[in-house]
Amino acid sequence: MVEEFKCLGTTITNQNSIQEDIKGRLKSGNASYHLVQNLLSSRLLSKNTQIKRDRTISLPVVLYGCETWSLTMREECRLRVFENRVMRRIFGPKREKVLREWRKLLNKELNDMYSSPNTVWVIQSRIMRWVGHVAYNGVKRGVHCVLVGKLDGTRPPGRLRHR
Repeated sequence: MVEEFKCLGTTITNQNSIQEDIKGRLKSGNASYHLVQNLLSSRLLSKNTQIKRDRTISLPVVLYGCETWSLTMREECRLRVFENRVMRRIFGPKREKVLREWRKLLNKELNDMYSSPNTVWVIQSRIMRWVGHVAYNGVKRGVHCVLVGKLDGTRPPGRLRHR
């Protein structure tokens, strides 16, 4: 009996909690962002190129296996914080015209500047797409039985066969 273990890059706990998995995914996404930040943080690159880099490099690392997550408000908030932090790094601070001081961009300003769907919406659409695939495959498949929660049949008596 173990408290948690890692299988195919996903942390599975005995409490069936995804908090540790999301925390690890965010750490990996942050690490992947920092690995390429020095190469691609040049002022010569446009904001669109930097956003595409984020969407193709660090976001897939964060969203690996997200189809099986059941998000709570805490996890949604964590994912939004990660996304806003990356966008603040890309867009940089804003200079006030009157006070001539630099300040961080507000979340509303980030959303206005960057109109792509946020990470939580992407996760929910992937979950719905996965459920659609499972429902399309039919009742005979094992994944559909697990999704619905009706496992039919009995195990045969005796020892399991070696494979």
